[in-house]
Amino acid sequence: MDINSMDIKEIEAIIEGLLFAAGDILPFEKIGELLEIDKKTLKKIMNNMILEFQNSKRGIMIREINGGYQLCTRMEHYEYIKRLFEPRQKQGLSQAALETLAVIAYNQPVTKAKIEEIRGVNSDGAVAKLLEKNLIREAGRLDCPGKPMLFEITEQFLRNFGLKSVNDVKDMLTDKLPVGQE
Repeated sequence: MDINSMDIKEIEAIIEGLLFAAGDILPFEKIGELLEIDKKTLKKIMNNMILEFQNSKRGIMIREINGGYQLCTRMEHYEYIKRLFEPRQKQGLSQAALETLAVIAYNQPVTKAKIEEIRGVNSDGAVAKLLEKNLIREAGRLDCPGKPMLFEITEQFLRNFGLKSVNDVKDMLTDKLPVGQE
């Protein structure tokens, strides 16, 4: 079927189906490629769909994350959805892991040595826990003697903290710092 002969509701239905089937973030470019729609038109459609989902008080919403889109449950339904998965209790992050995560998010890409310099303590355990929880990932190696590993945040981090992109991370963290520490 030719995309030009479809009405807007049919295009939205296809996008909704694609997002559901993907189950994860579907890049904006991939949606446009699949539907053969220009970026400007697709952006209008996506923005309209986000508003429609938001205004209709449905159990799901469309979130823009890191240049892509994902179907997600509404945050205000978290307690109910949590009950669905309660047997799989997740442990929160320790203070050390949270500090390490903040250092990585603000300074990424960053080496473990730099993390430890900033925190003033060994961060092996915290880095391992963050890697295990897929909140950070290895981002290559620094081009210097010893070629230390670089770390950066993941899309899972963005998803967990309700952020659209890496650019939102520094804004969020800067807002939390005491005056004079930016």
